[in-house]
Amino acid sequence: MQIIDGKQVAAQVLEEVAQDIAELKTKGILPGLAVVLVGNDPASQVYVGSKVKKCAELGMNSKKIVLPEETTQDELLEVIRQLNEDSSIHGILVQSPPPPHIDEAEVVLAINPAKDVDGFHPENVAKLVLEDETGFVPCTPLGCMRLLESAGVQTAGKRAVVIGRSMIVGKPMAHLLMSKKANATVTIAHSRTVNLPDLCKEADILVAAIGRPNFVTKDFVKEGAVVIDVGINRVDDATAPRGYKIVGDVAYDEVAPLCSAITPVPGGVGPMTIALLMANTVKACRQQNHC
Repeated sequence: MQIIDGKQVAAQVLEEVAQDIAELKTKGILPGLAVVLVGNDPASQVYVGSKVKKCAELGMNSKKIVLPEETTQDELLEVIRQLNEDSSIHGILVQSPPPPHIDEAEVVLAINPAKDVDGFHPENVAKLVLEDETGFVPCTPLGCMRLLESAGVQTAGKRAVVIGRSMIVGKPMAHLLMSKKANATVTIAHSRTVNLPDLCKEADILVAAIGRPNFVTKDFVKEGAVVIDVGINRVDDATAPRGYKIVGDVAYDEVAPLCSAITPVPGGVGPMTIALLMANTVKACRQQNHC
């Protein structure tokens, strides 16, 4: 059984990104990422901080914009408009979730698709479906594909099951797996799927992105399957120093012995998301500068 080390693969991606940035700097070009946070959600503050820190480590330009909780929709859209017009910013990310009074769909539509490094704009969703590589793919599923590649997993002709149908992970993951590059046969499963364990047990590649801790047990997994665990769930644990621990959507201890390869949580998919965000920003910079 192979444990797919997301930290190691993410480090490789970031090394490639650093080389790209160094090359762009020789041409007088510096990739720039703007991260916008509305409100003071503690988890969002941590995520934004980690993205800005990673930009600094790579020598990339970053702009962190923190807006008060009471910021109106129009005020946020004006900030996005200014970033769309800022030639030093190549990628724009508005941290999710925003406060309840903000219409997130409208925010996504307001971002210039060429700067939508999250890959959520309808234009980029369409490019994913059309397999147009000038588009941007959401970072988490893109990271999952890189993990499969790094582990030497052959996807062509394989049966893949994706549990979860979100626009952030499930749907783009399915499109990537069924693309002409990957050539897997894909089923999307979700909370309303009948006989879910039996369906999952047919999978050569099982991607769990349902957001329920330890949901996927050994009854879901056939022997020799590859399991990619996208879940990041906080569960109470009185024995842990902080009173909680982070677990995935997969019951790792009972599932891992069945697998030919599996991602751990933490240390699997998580590190890939920020690495691919940096890679998407460099890609956006190259495309906007035609280089």
